[in-house]
Amino acid sequence: MKNMKYTDNMDSIFDPSVADALIKLDPEDGPHFVEYFQTHAMLSREKAQLQASVRDQRKLLVENGKLKKDIEQLKTQLQDKQKRRTAKVLFSPAPPPTTTSPAPNTETAAVPTNPPPPSSQDRRDRQTRPSSDSLSLVAEPRVDVSRLDLRVGRILSVRPHPLAETLSVQEVDVGENAPRTVVSKLGAQTDLEELQGVLAVLLCNVKACKLRGVASKARLLVCSASDDDVTERLAPPTGSDPGDRVTFLNYPGEPDKELQSKQRLWEILQPELQVDSKGVANYKGCGFEVKGKGLCRAPSLTNCNIK
Repeated sequence: MKNMKYTDNMDSIFDPSVADALIKLDPEDGPHFVEYFQTHAMLSREKAQLQASVRDQRKLLVENGKLKKDIEQLKTQLQDKQKRRTAKVLFSPAPPPTTTSPAPNTETAAVPTNPPPPSSQDRRDRQTRPSSDSLSLVAEPRVDVSRLDLRVGRILSVRPHPLAETLSVQEVDVGENAPRTVVSKLGAQTDLEELQGVLAVLLCNVKACKLRGVASKARLLVCSASDDDVTERLAPPTGSDPGDRVTFLNYPGEPDKELQSKQRLWEILQPELQVDSKGVANYKGCGFEVKGKGLCRAPSLTNCNIK
């Protein structure tokens, strides 16, 4: 009776006839064999289910990745299509106004009339007015640090400004045939004599302007703490030479020939020019670099502005 009860309670995963045969062959150890085989069969089934689940998960991950890529491609196509549609609306010629005119008189229409010769103003308008075929979508100019012409310069001489106590005048070699005159506002604690002969970083494509009667043809970049009286020149890496370009890895491109004052590009970019906690000069986290020679740094200041 005991064997029959054991057989009745056996899981359907194991064939009952096989279990009965084992119990009859060995009444003592038969139930243990049946239990062992039943446990082994259950573990095998669970392992197979787990492997199938893992395969399904991997398959879902692959499908999700493909779906994400397809969505990005569709998004890009939609953006391009929207740009083309906007350009078409902006640059397509306006349709001519529709006006109703009375039916022409056949008698007067048969008589050919010569149109009046175009005036000089009309001819000028035709020459200056672009045709619809020549109109094209012009990309907006980039607004980033690559448009600044930053170069290494050697300060050849320094003197106080003759008409302003807070200004000084430097003659700086930036790798050209003649040095440039630069008017700078340095901190009150700056020793002018220590600047003579050292390397600095200069913005060279600013428009020349007169500051209290002295024409300045570049801008000397300095690091400034919260107190404007404490300033330091921005120092190029060791081994730099006058005329070396200061570039930015994440912002390639050629600088403007001359910055236009109406665009106020320097005023827009200057707040993003910073010295980090390690003393390295950067623009939006990208370092001021002289290729093959290293990064520009502040001699001692950290976490400050560049101006």
